[in-house]
Amino acid sequence: MRAAEQEHIAPSALSRRLADLEHAFGTALLVRSPRGVVLTDAGRLVFERGVKMDDELQALVREVETQGNQVRGTVRLYANMSAVVGFLPERLRHFMAQYPSVEVSLHEADTRDVIRACLDDRADVGVGVESSVPMGLESWHFASDPMQVVLPAEHPLAKQEALGFAQVLEHPLIGIHEGGALDRLLHERAEALQMHFAPKVSVSSFDAVCRMVEAGLGIAVIPQSAASAYAGMPRFVRRPLAEPWAADRGLCLLALRRSPQPRTVQALIDALRG
Repeated sequence: MRAAEQEHIAPSALSRRLADLEHAFGTALLVRSPRGVVLTDAGRLVFERGVKMDDELQALVREVETQGNQVRGTVRLYANMSAVVGFLPERLRHFMAQYPSVEVSLHEADTRDVIRACLDDRADVGVGVESSVPMGLESWHFASDPMQVVLPAEHPLAKQEALGFAQVLEHPLIGIHEGGALDRLLHERAEALQMHFAPKVSVSSFDAVCRMVEAGLGIAVIPQSAASAYAGMPRFVRRPLAEPWAADRGLCLLALRRSPQPRTVQALIDALRG
């Protein structure tokens, strides 16, 4: 009776709702006796979980009410190495200046891991090498980032305006991130030429690649963005890799297919596409 009064409904209506709830769960939630009503173990579980859900719902309502039209919160961004060292910093700076209430949680990852993070909803937005997009994801063009050959200034190939991949494979090579997207690509393209991509030295970052090239240990094939960042000094020479697959290399944005996207995620997508 007191519960019905508290909820401002008739006792009969409350009893019916409780009976419907017990029917839905397929078990008794209350023990009724002349001494009163007590919860069963199942009833206690339902009550505790219901209180928690109600608290979370009320917190969500308050959060939405305080949001208004302002873009705020945290957005999770996964990006591959060439995006991080190339195009991403300036675009992120512009985004964060436009939306100072948004925090960007940035993780660097191989393109395969970027795609997996988006599919698993661990990333709101991803940036990786353009490729076929798995079902469930949307993609947008982010940037063109063709491949270049980085050589010491005194290297014999430095006199040529552009280089074929077969020419490059005939010289000692510096590799990067063994097993990563770029490493796999270069292995596949070498096999297509019936040649081998066998780096003399393999390192884990583009700056380390350029340091090895500078020391004369070999030459390297890396994205233009990384070559511009780390091999812009006079002691380096950068030459285009004259292959269609190298010239057409691009980066794309990825996100789970949602309609609509959360406001913060859409704002980041729009900023990075720009």
